Amino acid sequence: MTDTGKVRQKNEDQYLVASLRRVIDIEESSIPNEGRLEFARGATALLLLVADGVGGSKGGKEASSRTLDTIVRYVASSSVFFSNPGQESQRALLHDLALSVQWSHAAVRNEAASRTSLESMATTLTMAFALWPKVYVVQVGDSRCYHLRGTTLTKVTRDQTVAQDMIDQGLLPASAAERSPLSHVLSQAVGGSGESEIWPTIVSLDLQPGDVLLLCTDGLTKHVAEPRIAELVERAESASQACASLVEAALADGGSDNVTVVIARAAPAPPPNPVGAPPA
Repeated sequence: MTDTGKVRQKNEDQYLVASLRRVIDIEESSIPNEGRLEFARGATALLLLVADGVGGSKGGKEASSRTLDTIVRYVASSSVFFSNPGQESQRALLHDLALSVQWSHAAVRNEAASRTSLESMATTLTMAFALWPKVYVVQVGDSRCYHLRGTTLTKVTRDQTVAQDMIDQGLLPASAAERSPLSHVLSQAVGGSGESEIWPTIVSLDLQPGDVLLLCTDGLTKHVAEPRIAELVERAESASQACASLVEAALADGGSDNVTVVIARAAPAPPPNPVGAPPA
């Protein structure tokens, strides 16, 4: 779910949820039906993307749109996203995840160079690529990814801001981060007029049945504290209800920015069968 908020005139956030399947559609064959199933089966993955166009620059919406479009095109053209990775193929997957972001960075900068009205356009990017039970989280900027297991909410990403860099270097106390004017100054972004290359951060974790992944722009975290985020997600009966509750909470607190939330819930494990009962 995405919302313009109560202050901004336009929504520069973008999101995408996509299922990836490798399938051969057999139109006609003499192979028995049970044999055809082997060809139809394929690894299924989930791709989640959130991008927050930088509001202080021209073309924030165009930058976030171009970024998501480039990544989807890259993923569709690479076979490594459609198979369960072993040790060797995992390295190839990590390489292609990083490369997809670098391609989007080049695409945004190239478009900005060709259109003076979009000079310095930039965006954040947070991406989750889930191939059960692994999920790989890729980040540039300060949009976030959270992982909820039971009642425990964990921030998977690290904000790539000047304030966070100063905290990591011991130059700024963590308690002062939110009040610092540097808390929303990005140290890295897709596009923009800074470095010609970017280095996305990639982390991985193992999912369990019942886990929740949450991707969001800072329009949520400016207004809704992490304990409240965990409470609303845990209480919701569906991913769509959780998204609606979080966006509503951000708007109720002022809605000073565009707010976007993407949630994926892993199906809970089925209850064990009673002794002697047939399998479900």
